Formats: sequence, C-alpha cells, structure tokens
Amino acid sequence: MCKAKTDTVKIAIVYHSGFGHTARQAEAVKRGVEKVAGASTLFLTSEEAQSRWDDLTQSDAIIFGAPTYMGSASAQFKAFMDATSKLFFDGAWKDKIAAGFTNSASRSGDKLETLIQFAILAAQHGMHWVNLGLPPGNNHSKGAEQDLNRLGFFLGAGAQSNADEGPEASPPQSDLLTAEYLGERVAQVALQFARGRVAAG
Repeated sequence: MCKAKTDTVKIAIVYHSGFGHTARQAEAVKRGVEKVAGASTLFLTSEEAQSRWDDLTQSDAIIFGAPTYMGSASAQFKAFMDATSKLFFDGAWKDKIAAGFTNSASRSGDKLETLIQFAILAAQHGMHWVNLGLPPGNNHSKGAEQDLNRLGFFLGAGAQSNADEGPEASPPQSDLLTAEYLGERVAQVALQFARGRVAAG
C-alpha cells in the first residue's frame, strides 16, 4: 500500500484557453508530466473543473493555466478561482503541490501578474508552490529564441503567441518545451513529496 502511494501521483492541469494558444501550452505541460514514471494527469478546462471538485481534491498536485488578458488571468479562469472558495474553508487542498503557466500576445504582457494571482491562490489554500526552476534564456549575445525560458520567467512558465497567428503556429516550440519542463518538474516534486510524507510516517 505504501509503495502505491510513493510510486504514483496524479497531477491535475486546470486551464482556460480563449483562442487555443493556451490549450497548446496546457498540452505541453501534460506531456511533461507524463514523461515521469508513475505520474498521471487529470486534464480539465476551468469550466469542467467546477464539476470535478472531488477529483481535484484526490490529486497530488494542481497546475493552473490561463491566458493573461488586460493584465490578469482571464475572467473564465477567475470564475474557477472564485469557486474554489467552497474548498478553502475545509482546507481540502492543504499541502498539495501547485504551479502555473500563462500566455499572452506580448512578450511581457503582464504575465507575471497572472502567475502571482495563481501563487496567491495556492497560498490561500495552503499549497506548496513549485517555481519554473530554469535560468532565463536568450538574455546574452549567444542566446537565441530557441532557448528554454526565453521570456525569462521564474515563478512559472510563460508563453508568447503572436496576435495575428492561430494556435497552429503559436506559441513557438521553445515556449512549449518550457511548459513541458514545468510539467515534468511538478511531477517529480509531487513524487518526492509523496515519498517524504510516507517516510515521515
């Protein structure tokens, strides 16, 4: 029984995507999670998640994702955030792992504000936030647009999608690989945390 608890984790990915770009980022996060042996995913839009509270509560980690609109998370994702208040009072997500990702048309686009929103949401629920864990890319003369974390975020994974391109062309591969890295990192941390919890009795 302990072996199952320490060798398997479920990572929930809850996201909203207005035009499909953030959905591609979410799928990349999912690919990263599934690269880790013993990690499985629960892949939900923010609307679907609001009818799956029990499944989210059974997850070991939740990764939040939304586009950044007008300097904050999209209204649709904010509706999900507000709806989690019914779990807040029960401490249902206390000590779970959390992380986040976001996308916008501009390189900055105030994406940090959205990641901070996610981190505060996690803190309110007593969750443990996992940062991106990558140095900034493309910030020196030998850097390139192909670098992981080319946009230079630390709190979570950022992506940039050109406003005149559809999701089949944007975000670029480097941003998708950055999102994949985040998913893999969260799955690894969730496994470490699960093993530590069992070892501590």
